[in-house]
Amino acid sequence: MSAFFKWLSTLNPWVEIVVLVGVFLVVVAVILFFIEIAPRPGRMYTIIRLAACVAFPALILWALQSYQWAIGAAAVLGLLFFFLDKRAKGGEGSLFQLFGFLTPAILLLIVGLIVPTIQTMFQAFMNSRGTTFVGLDNFVWIFSQPQNVRVIVNTIIWVLVAPLVSTIAGLAYAYFIDKTRGERIYKILVFMPMAISFVGASIIWRFMYTARPAGQEQIGFLNQVIVWFGGQPLNFLAVEPWNTLFLIVVLIWIQTGFAMVILSAAIKGVPSEQLEAAELDGTNGWQKFTNVIVPGIRPALIVVLTTISIASLKVFDIVRTMTAGANNTSVIANEMYTQFRSFEAGRSAAFAVILFLLVMPIVIYNAVQLKKQRELR
Repeated sequence: MSAFFKWLSTLNPWVEIVVLVGVFLVVVAVILFFIEIAPRPGRMYTIIRLAACVAFPALILWALQSYQWAIGAAAVLGLLFFFLDKRAKGGEGSLFQLFGFLTPAILLLIVGLIVPTIQTMFQAFMNSRGTTFVGLDNFVWIFSQPQNVRVIVNTIIWVLVAPLVSTIAGLAYAYFIDKTRGERIYKILVFMPMAISFVGASIIWRFMYTARPAGQEQIGFLNQVIVWFGGQPLNFLAVEPWNTLFLIVVLIWIQTGFAMVILSAAIKGVPSEQLEAAELDGTNGWQKFTNVIVPGIRPALIVVLTTISIASLKVFDIVRTMTAGANNTSVIANEMYTQFRSFEAGRSAAFAVILFLLVMPIVIYNAVQLKKQRELR
């Protein structure tokens, strides 16, 4: 594999693109072959499987220059296609197709989630180099340092404020523009920040908060407004503890559009019979909203709150781009990065474990609530 990438690096960039796309297409073709073509019955497909048993080991022999690997590949493919050929006589091999579709996702889940999680758990109890077991020393260090406790408190503030405000704002907007003229345009205007990356949004709001000394021209919109009203420029990102809230505004600005779209679709799914019955009972707008709309969209509310809560817990881009954690604005994700760059892998892993412990109750609550909603239906 390393030899392939070394050879690839010697090519023209345009040729590299063609080669990479070709390799990708070959991999997709192989996956489709095993899932769709190989399990099918018929003499033609049996011949195709036999040709694959010869061609693939030959390819292994040419690529690796190893008879052992080629013989091993031939043996594995022979047994596999024997099973497929036998299975194909009774149908298209639905069990194998299911296994074929699930295997890539399972492997990615194991390699990308389960293995790193286990490694991080172990690393949290090791020293900075991962060579000595230190027990709970990393966690003791976190909770014994005031700045680290402030990091955890800031993260909790993000989780409490951002999801709640985003969901309320998105719900109110979705409800008031529902079935109004120009609804699509109103939705687009609120949803547009979702198309901007967290880094891009952070840069925009950093300009909004920018402060220049009094007497100079202000390039930050908010400080320009303050100056117009006779005030003095204010460095929003340095005012503690309000600077954390000023950072949270960026996430609210982005996530309100997401909440609005999901909740708007949920509102349109509320049965019109229920709304008509509420009107016949003489309910006013607020009673109809609280007694009919909100209960009808409760699953969507749970999903939106959970999604934004998890986004708040793992927020990194906004804090790193706007303050880099200065002035007591750091959060757990940013502190993980800071400690890792300081070659303190054990402390970084300990922060990751704390973040994981904060995420799990939210995920479990979401699963329990959705299960209850399913049982009620």
